[in-house]
Amino acid sequence: MAHLALSAARRWAQSPLALRIAVVYLTARVVTTLFLVLAASLSTSFSRFGADPGLVDFVLGWDAQWYWLVAENGYPSDLPLTDSGEVAENAWAFMPVFAYAAKAVGFVFGSWGAGALLISLVAGYFACLALHRLLRDHVGASAALWAVVFFATGPLGAMFQVGYAETLFLLLLFLALDATTRRDYARLYLFIPIMAFTRPGILAFALFLGLHGITRWFRRREDSLSGREIAHIIALGALATAAGFAWQVIAGVVTGDPGAYLATELAWRRHWIVGGVDGFVPFEGWVQASQFWFGLWGLPSWWGPTALALSVVAAGAALLYSPQVRALGSDLRLWSASYLLYLLAVFFPQSSTFRLVLPLSPLWGAVAVPRSRVWRVGVLALCLLGQWFWIYHVYAHGSTFWQVP
Repeated sequence: MAHLALSAARRWAQSPLALRIAVVYLTARVVTTLFLVLAASLSTSFSRFGADPGLVDFVLGWDAQWYWLVAENGYPSDLPLTDSGEVAENAWAFMPVFAYAAKAVGFVFGSWGAGALLISLVAGYFACLALHRLLRDHVGASAALWAVVFFATGPLGAMFQVGYAETLFLLLLFLALDATTRRDYARLYLFIPIMAFTRPGILAFALFLGLHGITRWFRRREDSLSGREIAHIIALGALATAAGFAWQVIAGVVTGDPGAYLATELAWRRHWIVGGVDGFVPFEGWVQASQFWFGLWGLPSWWGPTALALSVVAAGAALLYSPQVRALGSDLRLWSASYLLYLLAVFFPQSSTFRLVLPLSPLWGAVAVPRSRVWRVGVLALCLLGQWFWIYHVYAHGSTFWQVP
């Protein structure tokens, strides 16, 4: 028996990487499908999806409906208003690349939902390949493969199988980060514009490029920095910044309202703030949300900002001093810091927070660094437990404000 196990392990190690990742990915997707089937069987008339929904209902659920609406009807030239005269939720909050790509693929396979599912599944597999390539030179091939396992089976595993833009964005992000770490800046001229119109977050990448360039400048004696590379970094930073604000400009031009995009995003935030929201103030959302959640839990509201400050300090300390995180290299730590700062500046934390931290997935490499089998199996078990918990609440019983993915 031991000989057979050793032989199987040897064949597994010698098989092509793409095949091993495909086995990991498909196994993870089977598990997620079983979770979704179980969630469908537990769904009741009180759920958003009603009693006995099908898997197609989950694929098209929640924000996938907005992407479908974009693909079918485009974007409104007149912003919809609430009874009180404020801008209501509308399609301008959702970028066009995924919506129209799913429509193009769906034209071949018969429906927008089929196109959305295929793009999410296929992009998810290639994102796993890209994540392994991004991590292997820093943490080794074995740890990189375990990071892929955690990524594919993580608490947000359902995102690989629903009509959301997340996996397509992650694929583009991992490729862009890999190009940056390998100093292959030319590829970024393609990735940055597509990322910018797939999902919000390109401004975080602009900040990352700035920090990357500053770091390379101070390390230029150890890591030579040519004038050509300086020109690329500056041009790409400018491109990412311009692309990051382009959607706001487009929404303003089409609707005739320069603040159309921000007003649309704030339309979702108004549901959480007593008295509504007057306008967008950077970093205000997290303070407001921390007070909201701690008050909802029956705790003193001032505990919220205190907990937020401590969390920021803890995250900064981990990025600076944790040996496992430092093993990822400076670029991936700079990206993580940039994206966290971006979230702090623009986001109002609520039930979608877990989905919005997916761009921090390269940090799975730090989780995978410890070589203990008990540790890795334990993390895998927690990933699967977290995935079922998330699917159970979002799809089986998704009916209230804190169950929106």
